[in-house]
Amino acid sequence: MSATALFIAVFLACAVEAVEALTIVLAAGTARDWRSALTGVGAALVLLAVIVAVLGPALSAVPLTGLRLVVGGVLLVFGLQWLRKAVLRAGGRKALHDEDAIFRAELAMARAAGTTRRGVVDDWYAFTVAFKGVLLEGLEVAFIVVTFGSNQGDLPLAALAAAVAVVLVAGAGLAVRAPLARVPENAMKFTVGVMLTAFGIFWGAEGAGARWPGADAALLGIVPAVALFAGSLALLLRHGARVAVAGQS
Repeated sequence: MSATALFIAVFLACAVEAVEALTIVLAAGTARDWRSALTGVGAALVLLAVIVAVLGPALSAVPLTGLRLVVGGVLLVFGLQWLRKAVLRAGGRKALHDEDAIFRAELAMARAAGTTRRGVVDDWYAFTVAFKGVLLEGLEVAFIVVTFGSNQGDLPLAALAAAVAVVLVAGAGLAVRAPLARVPENAMKFTVGVMLTAFGIFWGAEGAGARWPGADAALLGIVPAVALFAGSLALLLRHGARVAVAGQS
């Protein structure tokens, strides 16, 4: 896996998580208190940095074969979950992810909550909502950074890709003070689901002792194969939905 492929894979996956975290932070800051919300963001980022700093070296100490077997299996779990939802959305069986609607719901809840001051935090609700949102989405970012970086022996590059994705998304969102609804998040989730699943298959098989023809070049066949299979499922689901609607009319 080249450095460019590693950077792109981590960047796309982390960008999706950053968009979702941004929506939560914007709602907390807009409806409540920006200082408290941003304090929550900072606290979550510090905790995530500690997690990456601890897990990175720990995973690096694991034998590469065992590491790839475990990470491959976990990536398959994550990747197939993302891919399942993306296929259902593309097939018309699940509502598309709507950041505007999520933002409005978060905004309504924030405005309805009471105000409590704790220590140096003026608005505890804004702090905790922002902290939890960034931490939960950030844990997936940390997992992606650690697993991809450790497997490829380039944790700094994976961390850089994640940082670039987070900074770009956060900068754009804070500049317009609105959720990034125009970002093709559903398409990005489909792409990331395909990539995580493909890498899970690739690394899991290598960890189990398999040898791919062409080594890393085998990914050039695995990724399109997974994408084609998932796309075909989405088309079948969409066709089935049209047939069902036609039968009811």
